[in-house]
Amino acid sequence: MGISMAICELDCKDSLCKKGKETVIKARLSSVAGYEEYSDYDEFVNMSDAKKVFSSDFEQFLKKNRLDGEKESFLLSKLKNPDDVEKLKSYAKKSYTGWINLDKLSDDLKSKLIAEAGPDNLMTEWDTIPLTETNEICAKCPMSWDKGRGCIGAFGPDSSLLPSIAEKNGCKLIANIMKYAESGEKLNTEDAKALSAECKILREKLVDEGKAMVRRYSGVIDRLETMADLCSSTGTRFYFI
Repeated sequence: MGISMAICELDCKDSLCKKGKETVIKARLSSVAGYEEYSDYDEFVNMSDAKKVFSSDFEQFLKKNRLDGEKESFLLSKLKNPDDVEKLKSYAKKSYTGWINLDKLSDDLKSKLIAEAGPDNLMTEWDTIPLTETNEICAKCPMSWDKGRGCIGAFGPDSSLLPSIAEKNGCKLIANIMKYAESGEKLNTEDAKALSAECKILREKLVDEGKAMVRRYSGVIDRLETMADLCSSTGTRFYFI
């Protein structure tokens, strides 16, 4: 299993993703009862209704819209011909996705639905940005500590020998990285300062472990130190996963 190191990017006001990630635009609930007018939905048409409407040329209807006639229903949005959509629109049935749009709700109601949905069932503005654009934003962000690739970087496999080398040299924080990865504990600015100091110690001590260890772990130590220095200078927490 691979271990990654990451910062709590929303701790810092300079993070370019902060506004987007903190702006919740949708919440998903198990029931949208009472909020139907604000809810996302798909429109389905029963195949039996389509057969009634296109009784004389049903096979042609299926062929031109690339539909499987054995299915019980299909999405109205799958139809390629606007005339066919118009003919079947009155037969369409709504199937709510559970996602509720929050933009037209009061602040109090927004807060209520966000709390009810829970953090794993929220959609933010950041979630709607295409990956190519988010990569460009991350590359320009001052919190993108991993050479412009973002604010998450690789530590290495869970079989890494670096923690044991760190323990041998009294570097307690690096020695406990696997433990932190298991717990998901968020480490603070003082921890970041300690991590930076340990990196300087390990960089020197790694020479005693031989050239192979220097080649294997120098890059990891550099990444740890870069992340630690950024966190200590910006008051940002960090963690391992």
